[in-house]
Amino acid sequence: VFNGLLKIKICEAVNLKPTAWSLRHAVGPRPQTFLLDPYIALNVDDSRIGQTSTKQKTNSPAWNDEFVTDVCNGRKIEMAVFHDAPIGYDDFVANCTIQFEDLLQNGSRHFEDW
Repeated sequence: VFNGLLKIKICEAVNLKPTAWSLRHAVGPRPQTFLLDPYIALNVDDSRIGQTSTKQKTNSPAWNDEFVTDVCNGRKIEMAVFHDAPIGYDDFVANCTIQFEDLLQNGSRHFEDW
């Protein structure tokens, strides 16, 4: 478990792929060129701690958004990418879960990478 101040910077994503569900609004003969309107939702365990801005019409967005929060008994960080859908619910694109214990190996209280 992790107790302390979490500072996380979400920089970019590269070559995001539209899901079949996100292509349901695509028009035209070439859905492989469909561009997403992506954003990332950031959670610690089951609590939302932030969300990036939405980047328009790109599959390789750059955010450079920073989030800072106090964490008590944190076990994992989850980042989920969504497409900001024009109609209905936003479309899930991808996610990543990172365990705090994997970040803080060997008793370290600080981790910087990626």
